[in-house]
Amino acid sequence: MPKVKANNLTINYEQQGSGEPLLLIPYLSADHACYAFQVAEYAKHFTCISLDLRGTGETDKPAGEWSTELLADDVAAFMHALGIQKAHISGLSLGAAIGIWLAATHPNKVQTLSLHSAGPRTDAFVKTIVEGWQLMAKALNSVAEMVVLGIFPWCFTPELYATRPDYIQSLADFVRSRPQQPVGAFMQQSNAVITHDATAQLSRISAPTLITFGHSDMVTSTRFAEPMSHAIRGSELLILEGCAHAALYEKVEEFNQKTLRFLQRHTAAGAAA
Repeated sequence: MPKVKANNLTINYEQQGSGEPLLLIPYLSADHACYAFQVAEYAKHFTCISLDLRGTGETDKPAGEWSTELLADDVAAFMHALGIQKAHISGLSLGAAIGIWLAATHPNKVQTLSLHSAGPRTDAFVKTIVEGWQLMAKALNSVAEMVVLGIFPWCFTPELYATRPDYIQSLADFVRSRPQQPVGAFMQQSNAVITHDATAQLSRISAPTLITFGHSDMVTSTRFAEPMSHAIRGSELLILEGCAHAALYEKVEEFNQKTLRFLQRHTAAGAAA
């Protein structure tokens, strides 16, 4: 796995495919491999670059207070270190929150922006959920077990648990197989989620933007859909039926097809067509 020095961090990443660069930003607690079900398809059309954020995977885990704005600055510095002038930016949940800041504060680096299961800010409901995850992580002394027992039920519909228990188990096994995030680093990263507020940044976003929500998502529910789509000029809104917070795992083929369709419309070739 290649590594690069950026923003006083050693950042771990993976690169696959060819074409215009597509940067995939992970969600809370996850490393770069969280987009495994997307990279296989995306890499047929784009150079997919997925990274470990500070505090996850094999990227450095420095002390201090983190914010979604700081994490966006990390991503901007990462792009500069790799010589990427501009890229398609995609993120889910925390990754989308970082994408908002990146597109608002580093607009020249963003060709398109894909915001999946995003919130412009952490409201009282999300704060309560994340604080519960923090308590579970500390009590279990394991971020992976907290993810499986605490985060999974918010990510997937009851129907998926009922009809595809083997699939849920395979996702749990995958989480447990990845490099384990220290509980302390999870606390720093989740505190960045709790303090997240990019509401004032939405109107600064000028890149073509796709906003997606799972219809059954309770965490970043469709309560955020109208404010975000209204504030980001010219954005496209897509509601995915039968999905909760993690459509990228719940309906892989549909998620990949619909998100790829948006991305390909905004490539140099797509714009010329």
